[in-house]
Amino acid sequence: MKKTTLIVLAILTSFYFGFAFKTVITKQTKDQTKMKRVTGIGGIFFKCKDTKKMREWYQTHLGLNTNQYGAVFEWHQGADSTKKGFSQWSVFNEKTKYFEPSTKDFMINYRVENLVALVGELKKEGVTIADTIETADYGKFVHIMDMEGNKVELWEPNDNEYEKLGKQMGSKTTK
Repeated sequence: MKKTTLIVLAILTSFYFGFAFKTVITKQTKDQTKMKRVTGIGGIFFKCKDTKKMREWYQTHLGLNTNQYGAVFEWHQGADSTKKGFSQWSVFNEKTKYFEPSTKDFMINYRVENLVALVGELKKEGVTIADTIETADYGKFVHIMDMEGNKVELWEPNDNEYEKLGKQMGSKTTK
């Protein structure tokens, strides 16, 4: 009887420690694989009456290196300072439909790491996805709506291709 009790106790103890160990390992794995969402600002966009004059004003008074699309800020990524990152600043005509269905005069573009996975999570969370993911050489894009009706652009950048495009256009970045 004593031998059977010890065997049962040993089995239960092994089971308990195995369960506890698995719980700790699973928690660490879930925490380690938590998906990144926004990793930075990809761009700031706003409406104005005269885009050409507005770009010129920002170039003259604030030193932005502007082009027909606005200005590009160049910086180095915090996680790997050997890699460049870019953020776009653009003005749009006040009558643009690009910000719709939002009625606001601005839109923010956020850089994200895995757009497809993030859109999947946002759908599960009930976030309004305004369109479908579009792919360009310099990244993937989609628009969502926040809780107050602001249109938000999400961008999974390909910074190498974005830089190549800027060089092909002869654009200078603002550093």
